[in-house]
Formats: sequence, structure tokens, C-alpha cells
Amino acid sequence: MRNAVRERALRLLAQREHTRQELSTRLAASAESAELLEALLDELTASGLLADARYAAARFHARSTRLGDARLAYELRSKGVSVELISATLANGEDELTRARRVWQRRFGSQPTVAGDTAGRARQIRFLAGRGFSAETIRRLLRTTLEDD
Repeated sequence: MRNAVRERALRLLAQREHTRQELSTRLAASAESAELLEALLDELTASGLLADARYAAARFHARSTRLGDARLAYELRSKGVSVELISATLANGEDELTRARRVWQRRFGSQPTVAGDTAGRARQIRFLAGRGFSAETIRRLLRTTLEDD
């Protein structure tokens, strides 16, 4: 039975990166005991097949083109990545303002911001906030786009 759980873990890891918590949850039903499951996860971690840092970097790379730091941090936290690792991953990535500008331009680039258009500005703020960009980043982005016009 232990080999079956190990094989399932390896199949899951071959498909994509997983966090330790995520893999533990997926394998818990088929494991003989919690101790054996923890031993297997320790073995996979020691051999380098399971790494939360690698998962966090891959997830950041895949989702950072569309999402802000708050949303990325939430997603990583929900998968069991430690706060320290999340902070390090976000610090090593591209600046949030740069990513926000790219997302904003993709969505609103052809629509210049008019100083008196509060409804349009509110729509842009809601869009960026929904993507997880911080209020300060949104404020800085929209201030610079208003000044550019």
C-alpha cells in the first residue's frame, strides 16, 4: 500500500508542482496512517521532488501577468505556502506597479482617462482591485495615466 501512495504522489508531481499541504490532502484518503504519509512527504521533500518554494515561484510566474500581490498572496496562502516564502517570492518578482500598468493597458489602453469621467475611473479602480492590486498601486497608476494625458 505504501508503494501505491508513493506512485500516486509521483504521478501528481509529474503533472504539476504541488505544495506539501496540497499533496498531503490529496493523498490522505489512500494513506495507511498519518505518520507514513508524513514520512513519504519528508522523503519527497528531501529528494527535491516536493518543494513549496518551487510551487510558489511557478504559481507566481503563471499568474503574475494578470494578478496583483494581494491576490497572489491569498492564493499561495490557501495552498499552504508559508508567509515568509510568500514574501520572498513576491519580493523576487516583477514590481506590482509595472504589472498593474500592463494589465490596465491591456484592458483600457485604447480608452484614455478623462479628468471628469468619474464613472470610467471607478470602473478602472474596481477592475484593478478585483485583480488584487493594492489601493496604493492603483492610485499611483491612475495618477500617472491622468498626468500623461
